Amino acid sequence: MSEKIANKTVYSLLEVARSIQKTLSDRYTSEFWVKAEMNKLNFYHHSGHAYPELVEKQNGKIIAQFKANLWRDDYQTINANFLRTVGEPLKDGIKILFLARITFEPQYGLALRIIDIDPSFTLGDLEREKQETIQRLHAEGIYHSNKQRPLPLLPQRIAIISVETSKGYADFTKVLNTNPWNYHFFHMLFPSLLQGDRAVYSIRQQLRRIKKVISHFDVVAIIRGGGGDVGLSCYNNYELAREIALFPIPVITGIGHATNETVVEMIAHANAITPTKIAEFLLLKFHEFAVPVQKAEEKIRSKAERMIGDEKYRLQSLMKLFRSVTANVLAEHRGQVRSITRMLQQQSSFMIRNEKSLLTSIEKNIANLSAQHVLKRGFSITFKNGKPVKSSKELKEGDTVQTQLAEGSIISVVQSTK
Repeated sequence: MSEKIANKTVYSLLEVARSIQKTLSDRYTSEFWVKAEMNKLNFYHHSGHAYPELVEKQNGKIIAQFKANLWRDDYQTINANFLRTVGEPLKDGIKILFLARITFEPQYGLALRIIDIDPSFTLGDLEREKQETIQRLHAEGIYHSNKQRPLPLLPQRIAIISVETSKGYADFTKVLNTNPWNYHFFHMLFPSLLQGDRAVYSIRQQLRRIKKVISHFDVVAIIRGGGGDVGLSCYNNYELAREIALFPIPVITGIGHATNETVVEMIAHANAITPTKIAEFLLLKFHEFAVPVQKAEEKIRSKAERMIGDEKYRLQSLMKLFRSVTANVLAEHRGQVRSITRMLQQQSSFMIRNEKSLLTSIEKNIANLSAQHVLKRGFSITFKNGKPVKSSKELKEGDTVQTQLAEGSIISVVQSTK
């Protein structure tokens, strides 16, 4: 009821609110479909209720906004239907087509009560985003850029973007670390969110970190295990796809689902359904190198062994032939050798006797020519000052000389010379 205050008709706030409530309930009796962007879901786990913030944008600016209520039972039914149809839960930033009823509560104000949401509308919007991302990448000429990055012959150094506690990351590293061929890998984890509203930002941040130390890695692996197709819309984001397309080294993905391939998987250098398969892809690269080398090694070893065997047989044959030829040659020339040996012995004995006789004769002649023998034959030697005199010109009157005879010597004084 109104009251009079200073000649003014005054209503309480509650009365105004109830009047609005009655007017709206009388005017808006039916439910109706509305399309909008769910800017914030505002879900509360303790109550199970959600209080979405709904907006409509034009050229990036908000031109209308409204509060909404999504009660627990309705939320559970709608969210389950979303997961089955879209592969995504209700979340911030998606466009929805919802069935609503206008409500007004004096305590909480005007709101839209969401009764149902058509997931096919959101699915179409997500698919439209995916196709727009693909078209933009093609238009910029970068759709195939990462696929054209050369993969090293042996991609050993791997930067992994994943959640440390995820099963997919554990499976991936186990396959690499325990491979039966003992191939060695170096891998480093760059932890990141892999689904949800902040996944795009988180993955891009880690890609930028890796880029700063790019020289230490051969390849980037984005690993997401489990979860089926839930939460994959982030991999259709244009900014994330562009970052991967232009990344300076190959990016491989094991996002872990079998249907509805995302843009990131399409433009990545290589993609596999599961992290295990992407690990096997890397092992295959080692096989492609190791198997031909192993076969070549076996071929070289076999050929070398065969050549050694052939040469050994040839050497043995030559040795047998050499022994046979030398034995025949020795047999043929043994008599000749013996005859030559006897002849050499006879000739050497004859030459030794002749030379011995000659030496004896020479010794006799040498002995006969000695000074003592000459003196015995009546000759003498005259000395002046201890030196033999060879000419009379060496002497003059008055010189004293010594004459050596076979027996004794004579001292003389020169009276005259001729």
